[in-house]
Order: sequence, then structure tokens, then C-alpha cells
Amino acid sequence: MFKRVVLVSVVCAVLPGSLFAQDESPSAYLDAALRAGEWLKACAVRTEDGLVWPADPLDGESVVENLYSGNPGVVLYFLEAWHSTGDEGYLEYAKGGADHLLAVLEGIEGCGFYEGLAGIGFVLNETGKATGEEKYAAGAKRCVALICEQAVEKGAGVEWDGTTDVISGAAGAGLFLLYAARELGDEAALETAAAAGRRLIEVGIPVESGLKWMMHPEYPRLMPNFSHGTAGVAYFLARLYEETGEREFLEAALAGAKYLQSIAHVEGGGCLIFHHEPEGEELFYLGWCHGPVGTARLFQVLHRITGEDVWREWVTKSAEAILRSGIPEKETAGFWNNVGICCGSAGVAQYFLDMYRITGEERYLEFCRKVADEMITRGEAEGGGLKWVQAEHRVRPELLVAQTGLMQGAAGIGLTLLQMGARLRGEETLIALPDTPY
Repeated sequence: MFKRVVLVSVVCAVLPGSLFAQDESPSAYLDAALRAGEWLKACAVRTEDGLVWPADPLDGESVVENLYSGNPGVVLYFLEAWHSTGDEGYLEYAKGGADHLLAVLEGIEGCGFYEGLAGIGFVLNETGKATGEEKYAAGAKRCVALICEQAVEKGAGVEWDGTTDVISGAAGAGLFLLYAARELGDEAALETAAAAGRRLIEVGIPVESGLKWMMHPEYPRLMPNFSHGTAGVAYFLARLYEETGEREFLEAALAGAKYLQSIAHVEGGGCLIFHHEPEGEELFYLGWCHGPVGTARLFQVLHRITGEDVWREWVTKSAEAILRSGIPEKETAGFWNNVGICCGSAGVAQYFLDMYRITGEERYLEFCRKVADEMITRGEAEGGGLKWVQAEHRVRPELLVAQTGLMQGAAGIGLTLLQMGARLRGEETLIALPDTPY
């Protein structure tokens, strides 16, 4: 039986969310981020094992264990808040969430990163690094073992359920296994990741320009961008080449990138790639999932690997498409009433913060601030906290919910604002997800 956590701390008074845009100092972003944390604290529910957060606090049955919208993402927020402030209270919330993950991990279905064991393993290991407590590292190792045990030999390598993508499939699981091989020294993780990569090459669909991947052989749409398609699969294969030196992985990643180049809309010096085929070739998202924010990650890692300027040019083209889109002042068909990392403002702000870091160009920082300031003004005060009511789904604009999680909720928005504040103070951040090349 769940019971609501009683708050024992109160944050200092801060300006209302609508006034943050008038103050571009790092403290403005930190203040907003910590107000998000106060709302998350108020939404926490204590179980016999630790803490959980309903994805929708108004629906007590919405507790889920995936990194995308559930408890693991909230743990990451509290780890970053502890890192930013030194306040041990945030670490206690992170530990409470991680303790619950330890208790349930044996029953988790699926091995994906944003939906499955891989995301839980990442969060547990990051908690172990922050706390120094071995039980969390042991939990991460158990996740690795379960993922490797559940891999099924197929064709030239292994797969799990035939899904290829970053969200719940082989590419996302593989990115975590590469992280685990490096962080935990787990050779089996690297071997399984490589086997998954060989299977992905095998199921790639040859086209005149290169290779493309379906999310799943039975799914009727092909989505070429990062979360469910070619860009994410090719990104994983490029990272595999970095870790193994096996040329076949780089060749497949390049083939995927060349396919994306062949279908990109490059009018005005930008790069936009359609949402899906068939019948979605005129729909263009801007965010992490199906837009330039995510797909540019492939071009960035290829620039890092090859040193070829052409790939950095495609990173820049991706940014240009967003700069010329008219957001955040206006909504587009692929950028609607959404503030999250996956589809909305937080993901765009992260991308332009990274662009500023790797180029030093002030225009990227200026746009990052612009998006983040608008994002903060959309926060709604509740108690001492701040929440964001938004439409997760483009096709259901009437469904407005304030969520807690990483990719669609306050945890992700707060994490983005914490990292903005830290970067603007000249400080390093703590959390770097395995799918980022920056």
C-alpha cells in the first residue's frame, strides 16, 4: 500500500515562473530547476521498498519502471540536483527511488534503454557512482547479466524481440551495454553489444543510397529519425565501431547516414527528415524523437570518428532548420504544446546548449536561453513547486497532463535546467546518457 511522503524541507522563496525570463543569470535556471524538484518531492509515494513517482500524480495507478516516463528518470533528476547543490537531501530521494528499482528489477520485462532493463541498469550504476554504495553497482551488473541472458541468437548475431530502435530495441540496449563494458569492465556486455550490431546490419534494408532500418519487421511504418529508426540504429553502430574498431560497424553507420542525407529536405541550408513513410513524408518534427535534435547525434559522432567536415556541416544544417522554424514563439505541425525532452522545448534547449559547447557560437547560446526562458514561463506553480502541463501526443492535443518523468515531464525539464545552470556557471554536469555524443 502506498502512502504520500511528508516533505520535511522547504525551498527558499523564488520569483514566479513568469518572471524568470527577465533574469538570464545561471541562478534563474537553477531556481526553476529546484522548484521542479519541490513538485517532484510532493509527488513522491513511499512503498515498503523505497520511493516511486506516478507518471501522472493524479493517477495513482500510473507508476511505471521505465526510463522514458517512470521512476528511473526521476532518480536521475535528483542525482543531478545533488551534484548541482551539494544538498544531501536530494541524494536521499535518489537513493529512495533506486532502492525501489533494486526491489523490482527481476520482474522487469524488456531489455531496452528507455523501456526496459537497460535504462534501469544505467540509473542504478549512476546512483552507485554518486553514493559509493555497492548495492547499486551490483544491481546494474545484474541488469547487464539479465540482458545478456535474454539475448536470442538469430542470424549473424543476437536480438531480443526483433525491435531495432533506441527506445525499446537492440540499439538502445546495445548503447547501455557499451556503457556497461566501459564503466563496469564487463567483457560479456561488449560481446553481446557487438553481436546485436551484427544482427542489426543483417536486417538493414539496402536502398540505392545506403541502408535503412524498420523499427520492427511487423510495424507498418518506417520512421527514419533517432528514436525509432535509422538514425538511432546507425548511431549505435558508429559507437560500436569506436569501441571495437570493427570496420563493418562504421560502414553500416555511414550507409545509414547517407540514406538520411538522400531523403533530407535541405531548403534554406537546413536539414529536416520526414516523420514516417508511407503517408508521413510531409510531416517534420523538430525534437529528439523524430527531428534534428536527435538525428544530428549521428552526424556528430561520425564527425568525431572520421574527422570529416561534411558531418559537422550536417550537424549545423540540423541546427539551422530549427533556428529558421519560428519556434518557440509559434507551434508547427511537428512542434506542438510540448515542453519535454522527447518532443519539445527541453530537448531543443539541450541541443543548443551542446551546440554552444562544441562551437562557442553565441547564437546557439542565445537560442538556448530563448527556448529555456519560454519553457520556464510555461511552468505552473503548485505549492512550493513548479510543474508543466502539456500535450504528450501530437494527435491528442486535448489530453493535457503534468507528468513527472524524464522524457515527457518535470524530471527531464528540471534536469535540462540544472545542466544549463551548471554550464553557464562553468561547472561540469553529472548525468550524460549513453545516447549523447556531446
